[in-house]
Amino acid sequence: MPEIDTLFDSLNVRDLLSGHDLNDPTTPLSAPDLRLLINRLESHSLRIKSKVQSYLVSHHSEFSELFSTCQDAVSRTRLISDDVSDVVQLVSDRPVDVEIREVVDEIREKTKEVRVKRESLGLVSAVVGVCEALRETKEALKSGRFGFAAERIREMKVVLRVGEEEEGEPVVYVLLRREWSDCFDEIQEVLAKLMETAVRFEVDSRKLRISYQLTVGETNGIAIRTVLEAMEVIGMLDYGLAKAADSIFKHVITPLVTHSSTFVAVEDSCKTSGEIVEAALKLEQSSAHKTEDVDGDAIYSGVLTVVKFICSSLCFGNVTWIHSFGRLTWPRISELIISKFLSKVVPEDASKFPDFQKVIDRTSQFETALKELSFIPPSDAEGRLSKYAENVEVHFASRKKIEILAKARSLMLQCNFTIPQGLATSLKSDGTDESLDGNSSKHIVRLLFSSEMCVVSEAASQLVHMVHKTLEDVCVSSARVASEFYHAARDSILLYEAVVPVKLGKQLNGINQAAVLLHSDCLYLFEEILGLAFEYRASFPSSIKEYAVFADIAPRFKLMAEEVLQRQVQLVISSLQEAIDSADGFQDTHQIKQFESAKFSVEQVVFSLEKVHLIWEPVLLPKTYKQSMCMVLESVFRRITRDILLLDDMAADETFQLQRLIHLMLENLSSLLGSLKSADDTSRPVDDLIPSLRKTRKLAGMSLLFVHLFSPWYWWLKLLDMPLKSITSAWESGELFSCNYTRTEVQDFIKAIFTDSPLRKECLWRIEDVS
Repeated sequence: MPEIDTLFDSLNVRDLLSGHDLNDPTTPLSAPDLRLLINRLESHSLRIKSKVQSYLVSHHSEFSELFSTCQDAVSRTRLISDDVSDVVQLVSDRPVDVEIREVVDEIREKTKEVRVKRESLGLVSAVVGVCEALRETKEALKSGRFGFAAERIREMKVVLRVGEEEEGEPVVYVLLRREWSDCFDEIQEVLAKLMETAVRFEVDSRKLRISYQLTVGETNGIAIRTVLEAMEVIGMLDYGLAKAADSIFKHVITPLVTHSSTFVAVEDSCKTSGEIVEAALKLEQSSAHKTEDVDGDAIYSGVLTVVKFICSSLCFGNVTWIHSFGRLTWPRISELIISKFLSKVVPEDASKFPDFQKVIDRTSQFETALKELSFIPPSDAEGRLSKYAENVEVHFASRKKIEILAKARSLMLQCNFTIPQGLATSLKSDGTDESLDGNSSKHIVRLLFSSEMCVVSEAASQLVHMVHKTLEDVCVSSARVASEFYHAARDSILLYEAVVPVKLGKQLNGINQAAVLLHSDCLYLFEEILGLAFEYRASFPSSIKEYAVFADIAPRFKLMAEEVLQRQVQLVISSLQEAIDSADGFQDTHQIKQFESAKFSVEQVVFSLEKVHLIWEPVLLPKTYKQSMCMVLESVFRRITRDILLLDDMAADETFQLQRLIHLMLENLSSLLGSLKSADDTSRPVDDLIPSLRKTRKLAGMSLLFVHLFSPWYWWLKLLDMPLKSITSAWESGELFSCNYTRTEVQDFIKAIFTDSPLRKECLWRIEDVS
C-alpha cells in the first residue's frame, strides 16, 4: 500500500513541534506544547484511518480471495493431521516395521544359504571335473596317449593354479595339487625313459641309434615325435633331452673333437615296409692319413655332421626342439673345441698370426652353419668360438704371460742362493768384468746408477734379463699384447718380492750367505727397476705410455734390501754380545779359570767376526760391507771396553791379563781391520768409523805400566809413579778425551788400578779441575 506508506513517512514529531528545539535535553516541554502535539497526532490518526478504510474498500475482492485461500489451507492441514494421527495410531497398535525387518533378514539369510550351496555345488563340480580329468590322464598314460595326457596336465596346471598357492585355501586344493604333481611326475618319468630308450649309443659298435617306434608296457608303436611333443607341452623338454644330449656329447662329439684324425661320422637309416623305423650315426675309423688338423676342417665337419643328424633325425627340424638340444650341448661343445683345438693352435709368436687367419675363417663358417640350423642359442649371438679366435692376440699374450710368470717362479724356486767359491774374490782382485765366463756372468752384474760390480743370485740376474726381453717385446707388439707383456714384466718383479723372502724364511733368521745375497739382489733390482721406464717408455705403444711405470715398485726393493741387511747386522751383534756375556765382565782374569773363560770368549768373538767377514765381503758392495762391519766392530769394542772400565778393583796380575786379552783380540782381527782399510776408495780412517777401537787401543796402552810386573818391587813403585802422571797428563792434554774417554771413566780407571795415595788424590783433583 504505497499511499499508507507515504502517509507514515510524512509523520515527523519535529514538524509537529517546529518551534521547539528537541535536541536540547535540558529544555522541558510546556503544557501548551503537549496539547498542540496531541491535537496534531489525533488529526494525523484520523487521516491514516481514512486512508486505510479507503484502501480496504477499493481492494475488497483481493482481500476476500486471500482469506478464502487461507481457509482452504487450514482445512487441508487439519485433514493431514488426522491422517497422520491415524497412521501413528496404527503403528502403535501393530509394529509392522518389526515384521518387515524380520522378513528382510530371513530373505537375506535364505539368499546367502542358496549362494553358498550354489558355490559349494560349483566347487564340488569343479573338484569332480578335476578328479575326472586326472583319472583320464592316468588312463591315457597307461594306454600310451601321451599327447592327450600332456594336454590334460597343462590344463589342470592352470585350473589348480600350481605355483600360485595362497594361505587359507581349502584342503581339497592341496590334495588335488598333490594328485596333479603325482601325475606330472609319472608322465615325466615315462617320457624320460622313452627318450632314454629312443636315443642310445652302442659302445662296441660305436654307433648312435635313434628309434622312431617305442614301447611302454603293453602299448607298442609310440612315435618318438609324439614323445617330444608331449614333453614340449608339459614343459620338460630340456629335462627329457638332457640324458640324450649328455650321451651324444660324451660318446660322439668328444671323440670327433679330441681325435679328429681318427674318426669320421657316417649317417645310416633302417626302413621297414618303406617306413624309416631307425636312424643311426656311426663313428668309423678314418681311412685318410693321420695328420694334425691345424685348420680344424676335420673337427668342424665332423661336429657339423652330427648336429645335422640330430636336427633332422631327432628334432625333425622343429626349431624349438633344436634350440633345446643346442642349449644343452653347445656350451660344452664350444668349450671342448676351445680347450682341445683353438687354445693349442694359438701361434707361438706374432709372425705366425697370418696363418691363424685360416682358423678364424673356418671357425666363423662353422658357427654360421650352426646358426642356420638354429642350433646355437640366441644368447650366443656373438659366437664364442669366433670371438675367441678373433681375440687370438689376447690369448697369445695371456699364454705368454703365464709362461713368463711360470719361468720366473721356477727360477726363484730352483735357485739355491749361493755363489761359486772364489768368484767374488777374483772379481775384486781383477776389477773388471770383461774376462768373466758364462757361469760368472749369471752372478756378477754392474749396477745401473753407480757402475759398481755387484754379486747377485742367478735368480735375480735371469729375472732382470727376462724382464728386459719382455719389455723389448712390448715395444714391437700391438696395444693389447703390449699391455699383457707389460703386466707380465711387473708381475714377474713382484713375484720375486712374494716368493723369495718366503723361500728363504729360515735362512733369514740366521747368519749366512743367502741373506746378504738377497740384500744384493734387492739393491740390484731397485736400480734396474728405476731405469726400466727411462729405457723403454719412449718406444712403448701410446696406449700404455700413460700407465706403464715401474718407479712405484722400486722403493719396495730398496726397503727390503735395508731391512734384510739391518736384520743380519742385528743378528751378528746379538750373537757377539752373547759370546762376550760368557766372559762374565772380564772379572778376576788373574785367576786361571776366569782367564781361560775370558780368553775363550774373545776367541769366539774373533771366530764369529772372521766368519761374518768371509760371508759378507764377497757379496756386499765395498762401501756397504765397510759400513756394516764397522757397525758390528763398534758394538764389540764398545762392549768390551765398557766391561773392563766397569771393574772397580784390578790387581796387577789382572791388568796384565786384560792387556794380553786385548792384544790377542786386536792381533787376530788385524786381517779384518786391514780389509776395511782397502774396502773402498774413501780416505776416512777406520778409527773414525769405529770410535771404540781407538778407545780400546788406548786402554791397552794404559795397561802397559804392569809389563814389568815380575821385576824387583822398587822398579814397580817407580813405574807406578810415572804412568799415573802420564795418564793425568794425557787427560789434561785432551789425548784421552779424543779417544772418547769421559772424566768419570778415567777417574774410575785410576781408582781401580792405583791404591789410595797423596799422588792419586792430586791426580784425581787435577783431572776434575780440567774443564
